Amino acid sequence: MRVSALSFGASPLGSVFERIDEAEGVRAVLLAAEMGINFFDCSPYYGLTKAETVLGRGLRQLRREQYLISTKVGRYGPEQFDFSAARVKRSIDESLARLGCGHIDIVHCHDVEYASLEQIITETLPALREVQKSGKVRFVGITGLPLTIFTYVLQRSEVDVVLSYCRYALNNTTLMQILPTLKEKNVGVISASPLSMGLLSERGVPDWHPASAEARQVCLRAAQLAQGLGGNISKLAIQFAVANRDIATTLVGMATTEEVRRNVEVLDGPIDMGLLREVTEVIKPIKDQLWTTGRAGNN
Repeated sequence: MRVSALSFGASPLGSVFERIDEAEGVRAVLLAAEMGINFFDCSPYYGLTKAETVLGRGLRQLRREQYLISTKVGRYGPEQFDFSAARVKRSIDESLARLGCGHIDIVHCHDVEYASLEQIITETLPALREVQKSGKVRFVGITGLPLTIFTYVLQRSEVDVVLSYCRYALNNTTLMQILPTLKEKNVGVISASPLSMGLLSERGVPDWHPASAEARQVCLRAAQLAQGLGGNISKLAIQFAVANRDIATTLVGMATTEEVRRNVEVLDGPIDMGLLREVTEVIKPIKDQLWTTGRAGNN
């Protein structure tokens, strides 16, 4: 698979962060394809199937060779997980119907830190390999926040792709710790949320954000510094993330044509190295700090 360096994270299409105009969301999908983005990522969890539904309305207006699509299995609600073979097989058929795409390029086990990793290895991944033989799925991957889940699974099984989020950004580059292993095993790397779920933005973060109060304050100061120097921390963060050649593609959430244009245009100019040094210095006190998710034994 040859993927665009910047890819379309479709979770906002599910009104996950704020209510969206669905027609505008469809237009955003079509504009993204027109502007050179060829990889779209979704999940039935996002908006409880709404994101897949809206994304599918856009994808149906494109030729199948114009895009690559990934979706996920195993997570269906905030506390609703089912990684059983029967459920994930059924989930793929449900996603295919919503997306209207004939086949799915990558199917990920979604947020496996909430699961028994033994079940992922002995039941879920084998079930996905069975589906792969049918032609409904091309590649199989896993997603999650803790890095230990990737190394544990890769020592005991095979996956084609991993999707990591919030682990390669201005405030956290811990994904670098496992990139050599992933490269050695020929595992594709997708990095999501280069803005650290909104930490690296001028508008600040919502109350539900899991970052510490200190991290919020430091990142807000960094955003204000960038603005004072004539820059934008979100633009800087995306440029920084996309520049790593060992990461195949960087997922950024989008739901409007304005967001698509702004994010694609970010890639046109060179990164401001002076601004990068200034912002990095401000962020240093909370560098590589992160919250935990999932089962205690999986962190």
